[in-house]
Amino acid sequence: MIADILRKIQDRKARIGVVGLGYVGLPLTKEFINAGFKVMGFDVDAEKIKMLKKSKSYIKHINSSLLEKMNATGRFSATDDFSKSSTCDAIIICVPTPLTHNREPDMSYIVSTAESLAPYVRKGQLFSLESTTYPGTTTEVLCPILEKKSKLKANKDFYVAFSPEREDPNNKDFSTSTIPKVVGADTADSLKVAKAMYDTIICRTVTVSSSATAEATKLVENIFRSVNIAMVNELKLIFDKMGIDIWEVIEAAKTKPFGFMPFYPGPGLGGHCIPIDPFYLTWKAREYNCSTRFIELAGEINTFMPYYVIQRTLEEMNSRGMVMKGSKILLVGVAYKKNVDDLRESPSFMLWKLLEEKGAKVEYHDPFCPLVPKTREYPQYTGKKSVSLKGKKYDVAMIATAHDCVNHKEIAKLAKLVIDTRNAVPKGRNVVKA
Repeated sequence: MIADILRKIQDRKARIGVVGLGYVGLPLTKEFINAGFKVMGFDVDAEKIKMLKKSKSYIKHINSSLLEKMNATGRFSATDDFSKSSTCDAIIICVPTPLTHNREPDMSYIVSTAESLAPYVRKGQLFSLESTTYPGTTTEVLCPILEKKSKLKANKDFYVAFSPEREDPNNKDFSTSTIPKVVGADTADSLKVAKAMYDTIICRTVTVSSSATAEATKLVENIFRSVNIAMVNELKLIFDKMGIDIWEVIEAAKTKPFGFMPFYPGPGLGGHCIPIDPFYLTWKAREYNCSTRFIELAGEINTFMPYYVIQRTLEEMNSRGMVMKGSKILLVGVAYKKNVDDLRESPSFMLWKLLEEKGAKVEYHDPFCPLVPKTREYPQYTGKKSVSLKGKKYDVAMIATAHDCVNHKEIAKLAKLVIDTRNAVPKGRNVVKA
C-alpha cells in the first residue's frame, strides 16, 4: 500500500486535495500545480468556488493572473462537493482554528471538515492537518472522526500527519516553497508518505517524532512572538512616561550583532496566529495541571494596547483643548499588518469600537481593504467603505496600519492631531507616538 502512494507522489500521478482555499490553502495549491500535480480544491464557500473558476482572486496578494495560469494548466479544479475527496490520494486540511468567547479552542471547523471527509475515506489516502492547534488535536479530534465513519484505522489503513502552516502573506523574501516545513506523524509510514509529498514542493522538510510535537512546534513559534511583542509593548508604556522614544531605542539596540532580536510595539496584536495560538496551549496545559502565567501575562499586555492608544489619544486631545465627542477621526489602516488585505483579529476594529463608544465620528482609509466584509467579532462594520481623502479634514488621524502605498506624511497634514502607533511619520508638533 505504501509503495503505491509513494510511487504516485514520485511520478506526480497522485491527486492532491486542499481543503480551505484561503491564505494558506491557495498558495499550497499553486505550489503543487507548479510541481506537476493535479489539485482539487475544496471550500464550503460557494462564492469562492465560483470566483476561482472564473480566475478571480479574493486575496489581494494573489493575482488573478496567477489563477488564470493555474486554470490554464488543466490540473486545477475547485468544488464544494466533498464526496469528490475520494478521488484524491492526499488531502491537506487548512481550515481556521479561532477561539470561543471564553478564549477556548474552537474546533468546529476541523470537526465539520473531518465529518465532511469521513464518509469518503479510502485505504491508502494521506490526510495532513495544517491548522494551528493544541498538541493532541490530530490524534484526539481528527483521527477518531475519520475512523468512525469510514470504519478504517488511522495510521494503518490510511496515513495521517500534522504539518503546521508557516505562511506570511505578501512576504517578499519567503514564499510557501522556500520556507522549511515541519512534518510530524505517529508512525514511520505516515511520516514517510507525508515527507515524500511535501518534499516535492518545499525546499526542506524537517521531520519530528510525532504529530503532537509538530503541533507544539507551531505554538512555540507564535508564543515566542507574542511574548516578545508584549515585552516591547510594556516597554513602550514605561518609556513613554520617561519621555523616551521606544522606536529609537529599538533601532539603536538592534545594531548589536548578537544576543538581540528586534520586535516592535503596536496598537495590539492581529492576524490569525499570534493573538490566538498561545491560548490553545494555555487551555491544553490545564489538562495537565500546569499554569501558563508567562503566556497569559503577555496576552493581557497585548490585549490592553488598544485601550492604551485611546487613553493617549484622549490625553493629547485634552491638552490641545479638543473634545472626543463629536470629533471627526480618520482610522488609517484596518488590515492587521501592512501590505496585506487580511483583517483577521485586527486591533483596528477594537480601536474603531472604542472611539465610537466615546462619541467620535470614525471613517477609515485602507487601499488594501476597500470594503469591510462580515466579521465574527465586529458585524456592525460590515459594508463600511474606505474613504477617499481628497478635500477631507479631520480632528485626529490614527495610524493603525502603515501600508507602504499610503502617503502618511500627507495624511498627517489632514489632521490637527496624528496618533501614530506604527512609527510611520516623523515627530512633529501634531504627531504623537502611541
